[in-house]
Amino acid sequence: MDMRYFYVLLFIFQMSLCQAQVQKLSLSEVVQKAREQSVASKQAVTSKKTNFWQYRSFLADFKPQLSLNGTVPGFTNSYIQVVQPDGTVSFQSVSYNNSVVSLSLEQKIAPTGGTIYVQQQMQRFDDFAGDATRYNGIPFEFGISQPLFRFNKMKWDRKIEPLRFQEGNQKYIGDLEQVALDATGLYFDLLVAQVNLQIAEKNRSNNDTLYKIAGHKLELGKISQNDLLQLQMGLLTAQKDLASAQQSAAVSTLKLKMFLSSRDERELELEVPVELEAFEINPQMALDEAFANRADAITFRRKLLEAERDLVSAKKENGLNASLNATFGLSNQGPRPGDIYIKPQDREFVELQFTLPIMTWGRNKARTEVARANQEFAQQSVEQDKLTFEQEIFTQVTLLQMLQKQVKLTKLADQIAANRYQIAQDRFILSNLSVTDLGIAMQEKDRAKRDYILALRDYWQTYYTLRLLTLYDFEKKQKINY
Repeated sequence: MDMRYFYVLLFIFQMSLCQAQVQKLSLSEVVQKAREQSVASKQAVTSKKTNFWQYRSFLADFKPQLSLNGTVPGFTNSYIQVVQPDGTVSFQSVSYNNSVVSLSLEQKIAPTGGTIYVQQQMQRFDDFAGDATRYNGIPFEFGISQPLFRFNKMKWDRKIEPLRFQEGNQKYIGDLEQVALDATGLYFDLLVAQVNLQIAEKNRSNNDTLYKIAGHKLELGKISQNDLLQLQMGLLTAQKDLASAQQSAAVSTLKLKMFLSSRDERELELEVPVELEAFEINPQMALDEAFANRADAITFRRKLLEAERDLVSAKKENGLNASLNATFGLSNQGPRPGDIYIKPQDREFVELQFTLPIMTWGRNKARTEVARANQEFAQQSVEQDKLTFEQEIFTQVTLLQMLQKQVKLTKLADQIAANRYQIAQDRFILSNLSVTDLGIAMQEKDRAKRDYILALRDYWQTYYTLRLLTLYDFEKKQKINY
């Protein structure tokens, strides 16, 4: 009794050990693992972070910028030329330190493209040869730098960069959906390989059994030698198919584990997923969701804006370019730092610079026409991309609805073919069926099984493709977000 108990425990331990060496996964689990730990998903997260900080940098450029600038020390010890009253040049030795420190607060003005600033400056000059020290300073200064009749890059950046930021965010969602689609493809590559392996193992076992039975039936004179040889060839073919299926399953397993960044050495056992409950998809609703959610839809608007910006830039830069620079403030000097704050004097500076092309031999017009042609090309390209965009949506919606029916038909065909083969096998054993009919029933069984798995693969890949193209979850009826 004790030995029997020991053997039972040993058998249970062996079974649990075998189960521990196999990792069972469903399609949803593989997709989730791919989104969490694959290299592709981590790259998508990194791209999203880069997009976020680039946009933060853009926003920071339009906020006040406080900076401290200076030259400390500014020491010089050399000979310099000095023009004398009679026009001659004399070289004199100088030794001095000229240090400058300024504190400025700057603000860009996006609507006009200009910049305003306030600053304070302190300058110290030490003449070591004359043993003298002087201070010069600007207690307060307000300045403006304003381009006139020129292209305003800041104005266009405020239109385009938010679109680029939205585009990056939606691209992140699309990247994770692409990961799900790629994982689905690898999942079914392995599942098809495992199903082929199961078929090959079952066929080898069945052919081995039938070959042995046929040997006894030959001795009884119930089948011919030719039938026995045909079954022997079937057994050899089954053994060869088994070896090939084992190799394919091993390769597919390696590819899936590499994509998932998995170092788990257990064998993978994949579940055969079932199709979702049948649901109707309105093609127009799918198209509306795609235009509302896809990064590509934002790209269309961004490209058109960039083309319009380039045309405006070409027109502005080819005409009158002017710039107004003005400063108003206070300044003073003295032998002590505090002297610059005692009754400081007014300090003003105003200048207007301009450039007006007069003769360019058609260069300005050519640049404008190139920008205009590029804008037309961008409009045509976006229009074509929109048509392709819409066609992809309608195609996938139609294909998914067709595959919903196809999966049900192939599943039914698989069940019928399996039952028919079982009946054929029983009839052969009872000497009521020929070897040829048995082989046909086996081929139909195998083909029906593969057709069902392939139909499932097409169905799920189309489902995830439609999710990728619309960024919409049709099962839960909500937008996809991570």
